[in-house]
Amino acid sequence: MSSMKKQVFLFIMMTAFIAASAQEPHWQDLFNGKNLKGWTKLNGTAEYKVQDNTIIGISKMGTPNTFLATDKMYDDFILEFEFKVDEGLNSGVQFRSNSVKNYRDGRVHGYQFEIDPSERAWTGGIYDEARRGWLYPLTYNKMKAVVVKSDDSGECLYPSTYNPLAQKAFKKNEWNKGRIEAIGNSIRTWVNGIPCADLIDDMTKSGFIALQVHSIGNNETLAGKTVSWRNIRILTENLEQFKTPEDPNSISQINAIPNTLSEKEEREGWKLLWDGKTTAGWKGAKLSGFPEKGWIVEDGILKVLKGSGGESANGGDIITTKKFKNFILKVDFKITKGANSGIKYFVDPDLNKGEGSAIGCEFQILDDNNHPDAKLGVKGNRKLGSLYDLIPAPENKPFFNGFFNTAMIVVKGNHVEHWLNGVKLLEYERNNPMWNALVAYSKYKDWPNFGNLREGHILLQDHGDEVWFRNIKIKELF
Repeated sequence: MSSMKKQVFLFIMMTAFIAASAQEPHWQDLFNGKNLKGWTKLNGTAEYKVQDNTIIGISKMGTPNTFLATDKMYDDFILEFEFKVDEGLNSGVQFRSNSVKNYRDGRVHGYQFEIDPSERAWTGGIYDEARRGWLYPLTYNKMKAVVVKSDDSGECLYPSTYNPLAQKAFKKNEWNKGRIEAIGNSIRTWVNGIPCADLIDDMTKSGFIALQVHSIGNNETLAGKTVSWRNIRILTENLEQFKTPEDPNSISQINAIPNTLSEKEEREGWKLLWDGKTTAGWKGAKLSGFPEKGWIVEDGILKVLKGSGGESANGGDIITTKKFKNFILKVDFKITKGANSGIKYFVDPDLNKGEGSAIGCEFQILDDNNHPDAKLGVKGNRKLGSLYDLIPAPENKPFFNGFFNTAMIVVKGNHVEHWLNGVKLLEYERNNPMWNALVAYSKYKDWPNFGNLREGHILLQDHGDEVWFRNIKIKELF
């Protein structure tokens, strides 16, 4: 072979080698299989040991959650690991987590890949440890919605679970494979190759990886049980090349960044009904413009301020400038102690030009424990999540006191659903004899054709109490 041919040949081989190398992910092992070098135990006193190339966490009574954390911090990454957990324990893998003196005296906090062998089966869901709680649960739907319909149609306009397949991915008493892709604001998880969570969030950009042994209190039956991890590896380079391609027909996405739309939400037709900054798109229900008092925009939150406690007696209700017919509406709300408010739809502001609130169907917002309205009405039909004064929400609804909760109203034609934090509370049909009879026994009996409008405004209520709103978005259905 001539010198020139040899050079060409070597060049081709080198190019091929470089190309092949570029296509192979450069994984880094986080665990050497021999000892816990590179890891530090935090917060609790549960035990960790190394055996057969495996990290074994051992539960212990009388200790808070214990974490074995990497000494190194990571921002964007793809993490893979295998895990196995004894029945009865709860565990997880922390990521983008931190422990700092000025936050709860060093309490580990941040995102957690849930390990949950219970009947709830939320393994692969995303929990925000020691901060906001559940960001991406897999389902809440043990509860049965209240159904008031003139037929027995089983139409579901919105998925009743975030991800039913993921609940079957975890294998009890066996080794399972977890995968986390944290790239920018996108956080996605898999269990045994099944997609589990798709979260958009920007609270924490960087932190350590940690293996959790959950507190068992003083439960003697759980003492000494174990959770194990092995084959823990991380990828930090060329992530766009090696991330899992997005499937537009895959699991539901939860966007936890207030007042924004993700690319997926935009593709699905969602629009912001409030921009998080101004009062554009809203006006007083009985005004030509936005109220000059009683409402403020502060830190991405639309607040109705404390007044006299009277209905629409301070700044007054606000409504969308546009009318809506068929839609899915989502509103995050947070109530102060003893507060009363509501989200109304099919609102006609001309029906009531006198004192009091504008007229429309209402998703009740109420502090059930501290407001007297909870004891009024019929069978709890004035409590949180109810169709106010008409249909009660179930008593065991998922409400998180002191946090933002998500109300969702689904309307298609005459079919309406109320949801709270991913749980369907109730559904009903309008424009039929059953509906009209229901209205006839309510406080709306004197309002002509109540609830039967083809379209109407959406309203946020001023009931004299401070309530916070944000993340108001709508998807019109055609």
